[in-house]
Parts: sequence; structure tokens; C-alpha cells
Amino acid sequence: MLTYHDPRAPTATAVMPYELGIDLRGSNQVTIGFLANGFPDSENFIAAVASAMQTRLPAMTPLFWNKGNASITVPEAMLGEIGERCQALVAAYGH
Repeated sequence: MLTYHDPRAPTATAVMPYELGIDLRGSNQVTIGFLANGFPDSENFIAAVASAMQTRLPAMTPLFWNKGNASITVPEAMLGEIGERCQALVAAYGH
């Protein structure tokens, strides 16, 4: 007889499912921002993500930003512009 050990430890934090702040499936027109993080090829990567999303959301209007430096947070002015112009944002991180 085999006995399997579950390596996951119990957690005190309740599991909360992640939900999007906007329902994209029912949207006729939505503007989504795409934020590159500044790493090499991050703009190419985020453009590919936008292209893939556009095939599923043809009415989507993509707008692009690049924070230019992966080690900083998004500058306040850029964050304000994104918030004014977009209903959602896809941000790239890591490399």
C-alpha cells in the first residue's frame, strides 16, 4: 500500500479567489493599457500579449506605456494618465 504525503502546510490566511475589476466578456468597447517594465524586449512581450487579447476582444483599444526602468515603481504622472485613459491595465514584470 502506498501512502502519499501532502507537502503543503496549513495556512492561517483564508484563500480568496482573484476576480477581475472589469468584466471584459460583455464589453462592446474597452480601453486596456499595457505597461512594459523597462527590461529588454518587454515592449515586444507586452505587444504580443495585447495582440493575443485582441483576438478574443476585437473591440478592445490597446494603449501602451513603458516605465523605462524595471527597478522603479510607475511614475505618478504615468499612473495618472493610465487611470484617466484606461478601464484596465496589464502590467509586465520580471524578465
